[in-house]
Amino acid sequence: MTVNQNELAGWVGHTLVDDGGKKIGKIVDLYVDEDTGQPEWIAVNTGRFGSNISFVPLAGATADGEDLRVPYTSDQVTDAPNAAPDGQLTQDEEARLYGHYGIDYSEDRSSSGLPGTGGQTRQARDDTRSRTKGRDTSGPTTDDAMTRSEEELHVGKERREAGRARLRKYVVTEEETRTVPVTREKVRVEREPITEGNVGKAMDGPDISDEEHEVVLHEEEPVVTKQTVPKERVRLDTESVTEDRQVTEQVRKERIEADDDRTRGR
Repeated sequence: MTVNQNELAGWVGHTLVDDGGKKIGKIVDLYVDEDTGQPEWIAVNTGRFGSNISFVPLAGATADGEDLRVPYTSDQVTDAPNAAPDGQLTQDEEARLYGHYGIDYSEDRSSSGLPGTGGQTRQARDDTRSRTKGRDTSGPTTDDAMTRSEEELHVGKERREAGRARLRKYVVTEEETRTVPVTREKVRVEREPITEGNVGKAMDGPDISDEEHEVVLHEEEPVVTKQTVPKERVRLDTESVTEDRQVTEQVRKERIEADDDRTRGR
């Protein structure tokens, strides 16, 4: 369903989806053309924490239920050239954005606020261009200076799994020797003479006969038993160790130099 120009302001806060229905982000603002006053750009939040604003042409946007659908892919929107969300887009920012989305850029604007088809430009714009001191031979006319940019290296940290440590318990058998004192009995023959005190026992019984006496002998033997006894508790813990690590990456830097064709060949 075609978007009604009178209802565009109500789309702020709704979800913007791409041509395949994939979510791009939340619409945070609509930018209008300064000359026509008509909405021309959609400012959409494509960052996870509200930190990135991308711009999408309003041309071709259609209502898709509660969402607003644009004829571009989500990757195309997130890869769009950066532009500061400060309430207006400069001519250079618009030129880069239109080129990114494959739309011919013209200084004319149609009554809808979308790029015109070219042709004659407004006289006021012609007067402004005629006063421009410099001319960008690679694109639209700009002022008398160019911007030099550099890539800056920003190094962050992310936490990742580097490996795993495990506690493993297993059983080993060792020989252990202990010394235990043991006692045993041995036979000792005792002889005593006949006296008045033992003559009665000595004369008791036959005069001559065979006789046998027996004594039970005892001894101690080592007896081994085993008992399981807890000795210690073992667990795994971690500690943080901080070390310096160098990171090397290539960065691009623009250089500007003057070239005077009048000095060539001299």
